[in-house]
Amino acid sequence: MNFVEADHSGAQRVAILDGPGRLSLRYAEIPEPDDGEVRIKIKWVGVCGSDVEAYRGTRRPEFISFPARLGHEVAGTIDKLGPNVEGLAIGDQVTCRYVWGAFAEYIVCRPFNVKVVPPRFPLVDTSLIEILPGVLHAVEIARISQNTSVLITGQGVSGLILAQVVKLHNPKVLAVTDLNDRNLQLARKYGATHTFKVPSPDTSTYEVLGDCFPDGFDVVIPCLLEGDGIVDAINCSAFAGKIVMYGCIGVCHTPVDFLKVHRKRLDIFSTEPKRDIDMRRFYEEGIRLVLDGLVNTAEIVTHRVPLSRIDEAFALRNDPRSEAIHVLVDCEA
Repeated sequence: MNFVEADHSGAQRVAILDGPGRLSLRYAEIPEPDDGEVRIKIKWVGVCGSDVEAYRGTRRPEFISFPARLGHEVAGTIDKLGPNVEGLAIGDQVTCRYVWGAFAEYIVCRPFNVKVVPPRFPLVDTSLIEILPGVLHAVEIARISQNTSVLITGQGVSGLILAQVVKLHNPKVLAVTDLNDRNLQLARKYGATHTFKVPSPDTSTYEVLGDCFPDGFDVVIPCLLEGDGIVDAINCSAFAGKIVMYGCIGVCHTPVDFLKVHRKRLDIFSTEPKRDIDMRRFYEEGIRLVLDGLVNTAEIVTHRVPLSRIDEAFALRNDPRSEAIHVLVDCEA
């Protein structure tokens, strides 16, 4: 990327992660779409857990180096088409997936990375649609039925979306955990049958709910950033259960007892769709669930912060005790 140091005409603002905990705004050239590309004028970008991990400096070097550009939960409008783009049009409202560096005013990407949403749907509620393919794939892998007991650890952004989708599969038990009462209240509204407040980030989930569910759960879906969440997931799983790792993307400091995995005969799955065509299918299905009113993305948005104060947005998301759930960065403000 070519940064502009003096004359800002024809430039865009971009957020740069200079190092752990250090964000700055720079000016860069506005990108032009190449053959088969579209340009998105960005309005909203959500601060994802993966962004927070990079901000903390806990993502391993093979994933990120400094300086870096973050942001991928995009809601915006197509403002320019490159040659040989069909189907999409200037003015289309879109959500984006598999893009990076979107804490900016513009990005370019390919049609594969975008899905059009109807103009009647509020753009401010659009960015969270980006996570639905992974959520839907996770629930499909879990094969939930009316006899299945499910535990979701963490009721942040992804956990609350997962709770809504899991409930549509009519599980026997849908238990959730979180640090915050507000999140648990939303989870109950979305169909959780059991909610457990975890007193501190260091508290074992198994300690909190082991007495109520001593035999564990058929399906455990960890939605925590911390890698240590996999240890809790193993402890909370029933014999021959499944762990669907939506979260646990951070560093794991606690040894993983793989003998326990073996003894319990557990299956462990990742959540990202393996084939591009499946990702597109889940994307379409996710948009339909939101448009049909079956998944609510609006209630989860708690804060809106302008791009000029992006450091505040990350501070909110980085504080496990804050009231923030989904924090949106306004890239036009």
